Amino acid sequence: MTQPGALDADPQDEESSGPAPVRRGSFIARVLTARGDELVADLLAVVGLGIAFSGAPAWLPLVFGALALALGLAVARRRPDAAGTFVVSRILVVFLAVAVMGAEGEGRWIPAVLLALLITGEATCASVSRGAIPFAAHLPGVEPRNAGWFPVDYLYFINLAASVAFIVLGLAGFPAWGLVILVLVAAVPSAISFLDGILRIRARRGAESNLTRTLRAYEPVFAVHWDAPEGTDYQLAMWLPFLERLGEKFFVIVRNEESFPDVVRLTTAPVLLRKELADMDAVVVPTLRAAFYVNNAVRNSHFVRYPQLKHVQLNHGDSDKAPSYNPVFRMFDKDFVAGQAAIDRFAAHGVDAPPQLFEIVGRPQVADVEVAASAGKVQAVKTVLYAPTWAGFHIDSAYSSLPIGVAIVEALIARGCDVVYRPHPYTGRTKGLEAESARIKELLAKDAEASGRNHVLGERAEQAMSLVDCFNASDALISDVSSVVPDFLYSEKPFAVCAMLGSLDAFVEGFPIARGGYTIAADGSNLDAVLDDLLGDDPLRPARHSLKTYFLGDIPPERYVDVFLDAARRMLRQPPVI
Repeated sequence: MTQPGALDADPQDEESSGPAPVRRGSFIARVLTARGDELVADLLAVVGLGIAFSGAPAWLPLVFGALALALGLAVARRRPDAAGTFVVSRILVVFLAVAVMGAEGEGRWIPAVLLALLITGEATCASVSRGAIPFAAHLPGVEPRNAGWFPVDYLYFINLAASVAFIVLGLAGFPAWGLVILVLVAAVPSAISFLDGILRIRARRGAESNLTRTLRAYEPVFAVHWDAPEGTDYQLAMWLPFLERLGEKFFVIVRNEESFPDVVRLTTAPVLLRKELADMDAVVVPTLRAAFYVNNAVRNSHFVRYPQLKHVQLNHGDSDKAPSYNPVFRMFDKDFVAGQAAIDRFAAHGVDAPPQLFEIVGRPQVADVEVAASAGKVQAVKTVLYAPTWAGFHIDSAYSSLPIGVAIVEALIARGCDVVYRPHPYTGRTKGLEAESARIKELLAKDAEASGRNHVLGERAEQAMSLVDCFNASDALISDVSSVVPDFLYSEKPFAVCAMLGSLDAFVEGFPIARGGYTIAADGSNLDAVLDDLLGDDPLRPARHSLKTYFLGDIPPERYVDVFLDAARRMLRQPPVI
């Protein structure tokens, strides 16, 4: 069963295998990025402390202190690295509170200093905890604890609560010894976090020293190398079920700490976190024969450099986008492609690649896609899948049709269609497209309520259903330049592609898969004519059948998965290099 989201692949997304590009954004966003929020909080605390020593009414410095703490809390709640931030402002607010207490607060300087030391040590605890990075999961003989007993960022909120309690109790006349006990109790989580981090670091170092010996005992035949940020595990998810069917021992190398938990949930095979180039040597054991890759991340080269292994690029989808003919493919021993179209794409764009680099294996992920039962059958009500892509990282890859998405959906509703709406998972990265997507969801929800149509959207379409489920539930597709279209092509059902860049003629010439479908202009001016063909007689059905072979391989349905498995096993048959 294909996992939800597993086919939301897009070769362009391989550029997401590193940090997301920094966009300039608003002035406020730049201030937050530069920690200007901490500067503002520090200034508020300094002003409050000055007022406290000036003899002003007691409530005035407390207001400034409260504002400083409130600002820190508001920012910390949205921040993944809260521990160790706003240290200066929090300490100053504690001190200004003691100053407000006047002569009665003299004995409270001792617990105040202890609390300041606790807040100062927060950054050290965070550094130790974050330094105790995960090591491995599911590796026989190795059972390290990959996460702390609790998130280290809890320390910020615990110490903030202790500071507020200190101020309130101190102003209420609570004795100094009671405040000392308060601080000592508040220090327990910090001590636990620090000790826990030290123990995990020691355990990791011990496991690291035995890693090669452990892997030799495990006797893996191949590895899967994956370098991508958190939230892109679909790249790996689409291939793991098939790699597991090879019946050989393997392990997954994860290069990003944030992605590690995602992969651990995807497989029962060993998962190793190897962040640095120097970490690679220890995992190359004599039984290892091949390595598979699912994107074109820059750090793939860290593992491709081992010549004793066969290096196979699987990619995570096929489309006519530029990353699908990236010259970097040439560094692998084999590039497994879905069909001849992927090979011709290189030559068509002037990228010289030797024929022996490629092997056509089809797209095993689409084996469960249902093929249209009969040609030219017109249904009373069509169910149309609308699956727009995202904005991309660059202007020349801005293929998303969401700017005309509302018009598309309105036209489908006007023709009595049920709509399955499944936007790309990265749609929310662009505010404008996110807003258009929200408008479409609102439109479909209102129409479903008013007309009783069975529109599918939101969590049901994007999470509960896989993309294959969406294909099988639909009679036609409207999408953009992405791997969704070649995958849908397997069904031989009609589809339309939105030409958001350039003229219609140039679009069809530059994106060959458009020859099997209907092309919607960027301004939507030909939308009605396209829908007449898409939902009507579908004159391009014969062309689509031959195009399916060109893009997805001339492979009998009953052997569609086996072709990939056989090709992968051939890569594993080379004798191990000792």
